[in-house]
Amino acid sequence: MTYKKTYLLLGAFLFSSVSFAQKKDLDNYIQNAPFKMPAIVLPTIPNHVVNVVDYGAIGDGKTLNTEAFAKAITALDKEGGGQLLVPKGNWITGPIEIKSNIDFHVDEGALVQFSSDISQFPMYETSPGKYDVVSPIWGNNLHDVSFTGKGIFDGAGGSWRPVKKMKVTNAQWDSLQNVGGVLSDDGKIWWPTAAAKNGEILSKSITKNKDATLADYQQLHDFLRPKMFTLSKVKNLLLDGPTFRNSPNFVINPRQITNLLIQNVIVYNPGWAQNGDGIDISASENVVIYRTKVNAGDDGICMKSSGFKEGKVGLQNVLIADCIVNEGHGGFVIGSNTDGGMKNIYVTNCVFEGTDNGIRVKSNSGRGGDVSNIYIENIAMPKIKNTAILFDTYYDDAPIGSTNKSRAAQHSGDKIPFFHEFHVTNVVCNDAKIAFQFRGLPEQPIQDLYFKNIVIKSSETITGEQAKNIVFDNVLINGGKNFEIPSSLKDAIIIK
Repeated sequence: MTYKKTYLLLGAFLFSSVSFAQKKDLDNYIQNAPFKMPAIVLPTIPNHVVNVVDYGAIGDGKTLNTEAFAKAITALDKEGGGQLLVPKGNWITGPIEIKSNIDFHVDEGALVQFSSDISQFPMYETSPGKYDVVSPIWGNNLHDVSFTGKGIFDGAGGSWRPVKKMKVTNAQWDSLQNVGGVLSDDGKIWWPTAAAKNGEILSKSITKNKDATLADYQQLHDFLRPKMFTLSKVKNLLLDGPTFRNSPNFVINPRQITNLLIQNVIVYNPGWAQNGDGIDISASENVVIYRTKVNAGDDGICMKSSGFKEGKVGLQNVLIADCIVNEGHGGFVIGSNTDGGMKNIYVTNCVFEGTDNGIRVKSNSGRGGDVSNIYIENIAMPKIKNTAILFDTYYDDAPIGSTNKSRAAQHSGDKIPFFHEFHVTNVVCNDAKIAFQFRGLPEQPIQDLYFKNIVIKSSETITGEQAKNIVFDNVLINGGKNFEIPSSLKDAIIIK
């Protein structure tokens, strides 16, 4: 059979599978997961509604409503919870702290616009001698929280983010300079403020000072860009309907959540947003991301496991279905923080289009852990800029405390990543630079990866080293199975 016919047949099957799967309900995916996926427990919200207008909020796009949001949430909290209603309007605000038993409902036509005056976002102590900027949406040690409605949350990221000239058009670059800001000494990076630019240098000494004070960290305020949504230690969290966009850093970064459902959500950061991840799930369990669209400046939908509880796997029981990722460094991503360990992740019926990499699994020594029982199936990946499927434990990011990004520096940590027991089935990629990359560590190769029914069209076939027992079952690269395998991987790849 010719490559073209093979590609079209499997492609037609895959795309019809994606289309068909969109008609399935969530229970179907949970019941058919390749591991025992617990049913998601939804938040229980009291039947009580508070309108933010009743607490002095004015949605005119001019009035600062930070105090009004705080008063409304406090009133709900005293009553035992309920729904905070944000009607149509442009609601300017500083940071919002959410409480338990609250549904934050943004009506269609409502824009919760976080202030472009970044002085509205104070710093707080995260641990002795360490400080950070408070996130636009935050809350800790909560239960039963939801964000619903068809409104928009906008993080005013352009007031915080540096921009690399290489990532934007000439017109965009000129536009940035017209609004102000400063350039790096080499003229390749635009900073929104001089303090942000200077913070890059100051951070190298201040963040290493164990006795640093709040006054010291205030010098880094403009540089330390907050993540937009950082609820942590929450039981039963739902995001259903809103758009979350334009973050200073990551857009959605829930941490240590038990029972998390993200569905019917749009997550947007521009493709040039520095560190502009879409959804980063950290150290959580019983997680579903369903029918959600992501555009990101960095990783699209990403799994991390730092901040885990001792004695248990940091990230486990995750289902990702019927999702679309456009721009980003990767469509579905694991890492680089895998030190808490991960298991039982199921990604199905998704489209990754125009991302730098399709499936991206990355870590390095110093931040690695055991990652296994990962299932990825029915994935369409049109127009991947670099690598279709990538496994890398030499990820080019120095371990904490290191100033050398050389290959040798990756061995300086004691937390060694171990990627094994991955099952990848029914994947079509019609355009990539490289089909597969496998790069393990000498002390811990990547191993036991199983690929079945994979069709990739690419300029290069396979690169890598330090891997074993990689099984290719009906894997076609550029229409055939007789693709070149580098000598460093000849004993590792088994072709069926």
